[in-house]
Amino acid sequence: MSISVLGSGAFGTALAISLAGNGPMTLWARNAMKAQSMQDSRRNGTRLPGVALPENLSITADIAQACASDVLLLAVPMQTLREVLEEHQAHMGSKTLVACCKGIELDSGLGPVAVIQEALPEADAALLTGPSFAADIARGLPTALTLACGDAEQCKVLQEQLTTANLRLYRTTDTAGAEIGGALKNVMAIACGAVIGAGLGDSARAALMTRGYAEMQRMALACGAKAETLAGLSGFGDLTLTCSSDLSRNYRLGLSIGRGEEFDSSITVEGAATARAVAAQAQRMGLDMPITLTVTNLLDQRLTISEAAAHLLKRPLKEE
Repeated sequence: MSISVLGSGAFGTALAISLAGNGPMTLWARNAMKAQSMQDSRRNGTRLPGVALPENLSITADIAQACASDVLLLAVPMQTLREVLEEHQAHMGSKTLVACCKGIELDSGLGPVAVIQEALPEADAALLTGPSFAADIARGLPTALTLACGDAEQCKVLQEQLTTANLRLYRTTDTAGAEIGGALKNVMAIACGAVIGAGLGDSARAALMTRGYAEMQRMALACGAKAETLAGLSGFGDLTLTCSSDLSRNYRLGLSIGRGEEFDSSITVEGAATARAVAAQAQRMGLDMPITLTVTNLLDQRLTISEAAAHLLKRPLKEE
């Protein structure tokens, strides 16, 4: 089974490096100059400085060449996933497509597997998600992820093919739970970053993570997902990592909000669009999602950080 990674950002490059340990790999970069530079220098200096690319990793801007593989890992931002699928549907329509992004599409309210299924119904859709930083994977550090696929037998085959020396995969058929866990943990990371950035303390962050996890479960169960999926790598595991490390872009955005600083708008932060999408969806479903709504209000500058904290603390007392 041949495998290509589409998307030469930090995470896509890291996955390609790890998978190259199993055999020849192809990495697709949209920009031809970048692809040639990476091929010649054996580096992705802007995204993964100091990491060498294996000799059996080929970088190309030729989408047909990249899509000649049996399995395509789509390491593109959530909000551009549909665009990539539609633009290259002639090459992807009958492939096995594994989304490697986390979030909820702003316009449709769908997760990555659902977007693939809607855009390319003939393709086989799966999701790779869980607690992972690109730099760790690229440097060969041990990482465990969730592989979600609706077809149990196909999931086993993909699990064997995508597991590497440092990348251990656990499988599930609960694609909805894996999607929601991976998406909402980014929203909670923004909230936790804001708490720390505003100097509200680690105790407040712990409380926010815990209540944020309750929101993740609430949404997941309402969408027909399994509670145990949220307790695994794609939910609790990813929440723990993302809410506690400066390597998380979502957490860093929250830090900047809490400190009242400007944030680099060129950096992709999946949790921002996801917060808005989930807040709208929760309203349609009649779900109580106070942290998600508060993050949306912070992003849209309808609340200050002090107002947001006061609002959450004044909510009615209840049983846990």
